[in-house]
Amino acid sequence: MPEKILSETKDKMKKAVSVFSGEIATVRTGRASPSVLQDIKVDYYGNLTPLNQVASITAPEPDLLIVHPWDKNILGAVEKAILSSDLGLNPSNDGNVIRIPIPPLTEERRKEIVKMVKKIAEESRIAIRNIRRGANDELKGKKKEGKISEDDEKRLEKRIQELTDEHIQLIDNILEEKEKEILEE
Repeated sequence: MPEKILSETKDKMKKAVSVFSGEIATVRTGRASPSVLQDIKVDYYGNLTPLNQVASITAPEPDLLIVHPWDKNILGAVEKAILSSDLGLNPSNDGNVIRIPIPPLTEERRKEIVKMVKKIAEESRIAIRNIRRGANDELKGKKKEGKISEDDEKRLEKRIQELTDEHIQLIDNILEEKEKEILEE
């Protein structure tokens, strides 16, 4: 029973790290990356469809993305979706593909992006701490019910704290990498 609490806690913490990682993958750095367009949805015959399900997205150069729709009839819809996103990109449609030049980021903009990524990281750390608190509360309940001993409770609390530290360290490592990526020119 107590091992179940540990495994569930570990799974929840892994998921929190995964969500954080996914969230900052879409944050624009100075380099072209197909993941920048990950959240864009295109009006595909009346349905809002993720861009990566109607087109291939490549980064042939560090400052250029190319979107190659599988259906040429939606070129206009893809272009419109990219323009209306808050990414500040200016796509150009040549009738076959959409080229998206990635402008270099200003120093000021880089610092704003880093600040935003740090805020997302802090929210993820808080989520992990909340998971820890939930697991510890569950342990206290089990001890009160007499299902686990005080020694088991202390041992499991220690293990939950280790899991918390591990996952917060993972978030810090991902944040550090992303920060380097954003600040390098």
